[in-house]
Amino acid sequence: MTTKRELGEAEDAGWFEFLALIESMSPGQIEEPGYFPEGWSVKDLIAHVGSWQAEAGKMLERIRMGTFEKRPMDVEALNRRFFEANHDQPLPVVRAEAWSARTRMLTEMNLLPQATPDAQEWFEESGAEHYLEHLPRLREWVAELQAR
Repeated sequence: MTTKRELGEAEDAGWFEFLALIESMSPGQIEEPGYFPEGWSVKDLIAHVGSWQAEAGKMLERIRMGTFEKRPMDVEALNRRFFEANHDQPLPVVRAEAWSARTRMLTEMNLLPQATPDAQEWFEESGAEHYLEHLPRLREWVAELQAR
């Protein structure tokens, strides 16, 4: 079983690369559509990642409190809902919500006595694995924008 420390180290590494790429961009670049062909900007990506971190925070709290129930999820429907809820939010709000969601996710994980399989799954899929999923395109997009 992976320890909470190992999980935290992997999450930190992914987050810091994700954050460094975002910090290398101007606010205008962050809000420019094109990250995804569907019209997503990096701001939308930040909101997407933050929304999943918020979900993880809730689920980790439920695991800690003994109220967690594993249920099937419609990931695509949730992604659409997160996009619609955040797309028109100003960049400072999106950033603050994502940073806050990550803090809550980390806090809830640290409050658990141990990383249960369900906790590990939520933490990894909403943290380190999620960043790894998006980092290749984010690197490409940053390079495209900076080459202009």
